[in-house]
Amino acid sequence: MKTVIVINQDSMGHGDPELGRKILTTFFTKAGAAFRELEAIVFFNSGVKCLTEGAPTLPPLSTLHEQGVDLIACGTCVDALGVREWISAGEIGSMDQILSEMERAEKVITI
Repeated sequence: MKTVIVINQDSMGHGDPELGRKILTTFFTKAGAAFRELEAIVFFNSGVKCLTEGAPTLPPLSTLHEQGVDLIACGTCVDALGVREWISAGEIGSMDQILSEMERAEKVITI
């Protein structure tokens, strides 16, 4: 089943942010095997920080990208947070691109 994952923050769950980043990193490490038809991961709000240089989530996301998973960061969010120059994997996209990915998916999961 073609799957798109939506990431809307740079950690997973509520509470300790450092723990949340660690959990999200583990999620990305295992996502390729868990979702056999993972098409794309789209990033909104502080979720775009997952794609920045030095982020603990960057290595597993880079691996997913190398395996053919599209990684699309919201351009408006990237600019609002001032991280455009630090995006190190995937692409900075438009809302049209993000909506297109979601529309083609059979399943959309929001983390």
